[in-house]
Amino acid sequence: MKTSDIVKVKIDRLATGYIFTYKDFTLSVENKEAIIKALNRLVEKGKIKKISKGKFYKPESTVFGELLPDQYQIVKDLLEENNKITGYLTGYSIYNSLGLTTQVSNTIQIGKNNTRPFLRRERYIINFIKQPNIINNENIPYLQFLDCLKFIKKIPDTPIEKAIGRLLSIASDYKMKDIEQLVRLVQKYPPSTRSLLGALLDELQLENYSDSILKTLNPITKYKFMGIGNILKQSKKWNLI
Repeated sequence: MKTSDIVKVKIDRLATGYIFTYKDFTLSVENKEAIIKALNRLVEKGKIKKISKGKFYKPESTVFGELLPDQYQIVKDLLEENNKITGYLTGYSIYNSLGLTTQVSNTIQIGKNNTRPFLRRERYIINFIKQPNIINNENIPYLQFLDCLKFIKKIPDTPIEKAIGRLLSIASDYKMKDIEQLVRLVQKYPPSTRSLLGALLDELQLENYSDSILKTLNPITKYKFMGIGNILKQSKKWNLI
């Protein structure tokens, strides 16, 4: 079977929106250049799309036009190195998935220990946010929650008190082991984030956890969050104004 036929058969089996590279075909074809030529010909024919150099996907067509791959697919190669997790989706995509905003952004944000300059893929701008904590599968949901607190003023089209209300609802479903993880990880976040988490835990009547956070804060430093006192009763205790 010709290289072009092998490539076409494998692509037919792939799900729409799945991002692939020539490496996905190397088990069947050893000639890298032949694979690349076959893929580029399919791009020219409109059978597949190129998301960035060497990265392709099979588009899904709807009555509203062609859909882009989901954000995870677009950046999945930036989230792992040598089969080890080194990054996670955060920012705008998480605000949307957690119900903090209905807006969809063309910016994808990734939390990583080591950041790099922004880059572009299709219509997306990909930014990197410094994360000082260890990144692994267990930590990621908690880091995403804490990032929402850290950047709460930047959540689009959502007042702070509404965002806090939603985060309170999410935290109320956490088990004690989850709360312990949040308290452990927040130690490496800015004081304003620690203060917000402490006030949120007080609201959930978890003072035994929030007290350890309070000890890490400067008692005279104040943090400005408009409307915060309308939803967090202990906001003054945490110098949230």
